Amino acid sequence: MIKATFVAAAAYLAAAAITASAQTATPAATTPPNAGADQAQIDQGKVTFAQKCSHCHGFNMVNAGTVAPDLRRFPDDRERFFTTVKLGKNGKMPPWGDLLSDDQIACLWTYVASRRNP
Repeated sequence: MIKATFVAAAAYLAAAAITASAQTATPAATTPPNAGADQAQIDQGKVTFAQKCSHCHGFNMVNAGTVAPDLRRFPDDRERFFTTVKLGKNGKMPPWGDLLSDDQIACLWTYVASRRNP
């Protein structure tokens, strides 16, 4: 009984953290490289990232880069990003082509590109 309660509480807290992360604005220290990008696409990309990508790439794209690459350092290569998301990478990143539409991937790219810090 205690174990089931603990598991339920952990799942609730994980869901709350993901939701909070998707809703938390990240202030920019400087003007991002893609400042003219459509804010609605960035916002949608952030939500999709929180739901699908943050488990490996970190909340708000902040991670140590040891398990998954730090996407803030991803090259300015939209085609490579689309290919990697759709087909996966080296058996470590799963393919998302059947789960995400091209529009969702485009929004993810807009979000990632808005946070790039090469």
